[in-house]
Parts: sequence; C-alpha cells; structure tokens
Amino acid sequence: MEALILVGHGSRLPYSKEVVSKIAEKIRERNIYPIVEIGMMEFNEPTITQAVKRAIEKGAKRIIVVPVFLAHGNHTKRDIPKILGIYNGEEEEESHHHHEHHHHHHREEPLEIPEDVEIIYREPIGPDDRLVDIIIDRALGN
Repeated sequence: MEALILVGHGSRLPYSKEVVSKIAEKIRERNIYPIVEIGMMEFNEPTITQAVKRAIEKGAKRIIVVPVFLAHGNHTKRDIPKILGIYNGEEEEESHHHHEHHHHHHREEPLEIPEDVEIIYREPIGPDDRLVDIIIDRALGN
C-alpha cells in the first residue's frame, strides 16, 4: 500500500501547517493515495517522524515523501533526508558556523524503517508553470 507524506516547513505561527493540511485534504479527496499524511520540519506536530510512523501503522509499504517547499535548501537537502534516514551527503563546511539560533528542529532520532517499507523522496515544487498563474493572480490582487 502506498502513502504520500507532505513535508512542510512549520512555523511558530499557524499558517504553514494550515496550508499543508489543506493541501493534504485536497489530495485525499482525489483518492489517488490511500494514505496521505503531513509532517512538519520544525515548530509544529505532527513531526516528519510521527507522519512516517503513522503511515507505517496504517499499512504503508511504499512511502512517497514530497517536500512542499519551492526550492531546495538545507532543509530539503540535508535535514529532511537525515530524519528519513536516507542522508548520504557530506557535511557541508558551512554547517560548522551555521546560525544555530534558527534551528528549533524537533530533535528527532533517525527513523527505524522496517525492512519491507520503501521510502521515496521526491523533488520540491520548483519553477513550475502552474505557479506562474498563481503569482500573476496575486500580483493582480486576486
């Protein structure tokens, strides 16, 4: 059984989680994936670890993780793969003098993924043509 997990950034304010939750709700309505969960990178629950555990408890054997981020950054390239237990990159030099103050990540122990569960980590949103229409709408005040 397949699960889709949407990973959002999270925030001290409620909006980040609200938007990701609403997107998940709309995806659920399309009945493509039997399981749709959300996980937040920081500040909010469910955490990414909680979302994956929930999907596994519901019987997921193939978990597709989509970062709901516009572009790659430290979170999508390093932090999220680390939490998912699939990080194989080198530690970047800059991470030593990285600004530690903004790291209110949930201190999550790497996931224990059962042998028969596959995790597939996808690309972020990127410069998709469908975004252009949204941006023009916003520019027009819609």
